[in-house]
Amino acid sequence: MFFSELVGTALSWEICFVRIFLSFLAGCIMGLERKFRMRFVGIRTLVLICVSSCVIMLLSIYLSRVLFAGSGDPARLAAQVVSGIGFLGGGAILREGFNVKGLTSATIIWTGAALGLSIGAGFLFPAFVALIFSLVALILIEFLEEHFFPAEELKVLYLTCTENQPTLKDLKPLAAKYGVIVTNLNNASLVDNVLKVSYEARIPKSVDFEKLAQDLCQRFKVTAVELR
Repeated sequence: MFFSELVGTALSWEICFVRIFLSFLAGCIMGLERKFRMRFVGIRTLVLICVSSCVIMLLSIYLSRVLFAGSGDPARLAAQVVSGIGFLGGGAILREGFNVKGLTSATIIWTGAALGLSIGAGFLFPAFVALIFSLVALILIEFLEEHFFPAEELKVLYLTCTENQPTLKDLKPLAAKYGVIVTNLNNASLVDNVLKVSYEARIPKSVDFEKLAQDLCQRFKVTAVELR
């Protein structure tokens, strides 16, 4: 009896308490995943998002059923959460040089709001399934991505040469040995008979940069190698 009310539209104090508690647990689980990965969106943020979304959903149902005698639209307040949560998600996205970080954290903020709204509406089984699949995506799929598609960052490779600059045709095969993908020539300048060249390159996290720099110096008469 209690469970049927929990997943239904009942709004007793006990039902409201359990739904808010479940949203608290969902926020804790999502926040712990972020903390284990040392991301700045942590437990408190996700708990507050889930709990507040749950309360807003409960309030929407209460206003529709009690104050407006069923004539109100319980989705109106929930719709404002869906649109407004984008501001929090946007604040979690950061740009570092050529790279954009925080997209996953921003998506988790959105997911936390969706879980809170679902739990608040008594939509418990879909919320639980969504939570499980979200954790699978965050943990298992990331492992598969790193195994089959190694993470790369777009950076600039700076070379200081005393002779002619290495061409892209010569540079690409050497860089590819270390998993580095040189995309194109970014800039070249000659100052006091010293040629400074920069290339855009995709750099994997596990690159052996010291060995790459040694090979570049030996093959192309490069005096300095820098990565930014």
